[in-house]
Amino acid sequence: MAEGGPGAISLRGVAREMGMTARAFYSYFPTRDDLITALIGEIAASLSEATESATNAVPAGDSGGRLLAWGQALREWALAHPESFRLFYGHPVPGYQPPEDGPVDQAARRVCRELTRLVAVAWPHARHSQPEDTSWSDLNPDYVAKIRADLPDVPPAAAALALRVWGRMHGLVALEIDGHIQPVAVNPAALHRAEMLDLVRSLGLDQPPEE
Repeated sequence: MAEGGPGAISLRGVAREMGMTARAFYSYFPTRDDLITALIGEIAASLSEATESATNAVPAGDSGGRLLAWGQALREWALAHPESFRLFYGHPVPGYQPPEDGPVDQAARRVCRELTRLVAVAWPHARHSQPEDTSWSDLNPDYVAKIRADLPDVPPAAAALALRVWGRMHGLVALEIDGHIQPVAVNPAALHRAEMLDLVRSLGLDQPPEE
């Protein structure tokens, strides 16, 4: 995957790298889609564990600090696992269709649920950041169903705000992973932290002390 991109993933190629016959490898993963599903599921679980661990290290009452920790953990994980980040978020495998409500979807929901919960906690301080007349009809029905099943007390405006927060957290990381930040920024980490601090401030949350 690192050499040829997600489209280069094949059962025979993996079996060859592991010194196994293709027939033996098929007993573990009958199809390429089964292999990719397992791979993406593990990637999402790894990301969610990293972000949850970072936020849990911050006191529960520090909403701004927890949100900042989540964003910084996302960047650190992505830099440590660039190919996994690309596969999970931006480089779909040609012809691959994940099973509905399978391990990929469940792991992705775990990542989404944690961030949405953090934003929901910040919501009482952030109403100026999202119109209060936002309704569930403004969001994709599939997304709505998942959010309401996992976090039934979250209002639609908070769910919409979580998408905006995610966009800001994800944007600079994706640019950095794809090599677009390094030619223009001497210190990508400082640039990302400044963006996360601005995000926390825009939500009306207390900012962590400067390091």
